[in-house]
Amino acid sequence: MSNSNIQQAPVPMRLVGPVTIIGEVVDDRVMLPLATYETPLWPSVGRGARVASVAGGILATVIDERMTRSILLEADDASRALMAWQSLQGRKDEMNIIVRETSRYASLINMHSQILGNLLYLRLEFLTGDAAGHNMVTWASEKLQDWILSEYPKLRYCSISANYCTDKKATAINGILGRGKNVVAELLIPRALCERRLKTTPEKIVDLNIKKNLLGTMLAGGIRSANAHFANMLLAFYLATGQDAANIVEGSQGIVYTEVRNADLYFSVNLPNLVVGTVGSGKGLDFVERNLELLGCREERETGANARRLAVICAAAVLCGELSLLAAQTNPGELMAAHMKWER
Repeated sequence: MSNSNIQQAPVPMRLVGPVTIIGEVVDDRVMLPLATYETPLWPSVGRGARVASVAGGILATVIDERMTRSILLEADDASRALMAWQSLQGRKDEMNIIVRETSRYASLINMHSQILGNLLYLRLEFLTGDAAGHNMVTWASEKLQDWILSEYPKLRYCSISANYCTDKKATAINGILGRGKNVVAELLIPRALCERRLKTTPEKIVDLNIKKNLLGTMLAGGIRSANAHFANMLLAFYLATGQDAANIVEGSQGIVYTEVRNADLYFSVNLPNLVVGTVGSGKGLDFVERNLELLGCREERETGANARRLAVICAAAVLCGELSLLAAQTNPGELMAAHMKWER
């Protein structure tokens, strides 16, 4: 398809905030660019941002980072598949030589396997610098697959993508092993601030989080997920910053954890699968570049630091929206009144 056939689909976007973020990766006040058709999201996230800033700021921590691709190989039987896997575990240095031929930013950091009958599933985990890394890890995995097939002639090609990654699907493995950036964002809200700005109490929010997010999601059969609407903030932030929006599928598999601490509210969001980057596909559009500059993600930093900063800011946006919505839902009628006001 030629570039002349490409059109743009405009999505309303606003800057919300600022929100104060503290921690090793980000210690700053930032505005949050959010592109969405769900216009009540802006004032809702804005309320969360104001509360977070008055409370002293959101503490955000990058727990881990890795991007994954799984490949599928076939042996004559499970015994031969196991022998190949046991051998590969001792050859990671050789495999990294292959990986570095595809990109100076890619590095193989771990592998996992599953053997099903005569099928060998390999989950390859990489560091990808400031890129989200979709293409980077696929290319590296393809070259590794070619190398494995040459080194182990008893194995046969089955697929370059084996669904054991897992990319853009709701599975348990991403939450367990990680995919993208694993970020925890936390906030301690004084009781008086909770009552004045959120019109609720710490006890009501903790109770609702248990009964709605934890138990309700369990009854629904949710997979490693216990939140009210992570996907709303993720989609708005992803579209505004040039991310692959389909990654909100695994990205929204996160958990809200709350407790009452000395009468105050401890509120945290846990996002183990934030697939974001500051370079690569989607980053050449003018509005994306402006937003990344606004967020401080176009600075000269060590490799990967801009992407980690972006992930932390994304997690802060999620916390702001999640806190505001849960607070609203502790009060009968507040949620619908807000939608009627902002969407009608």
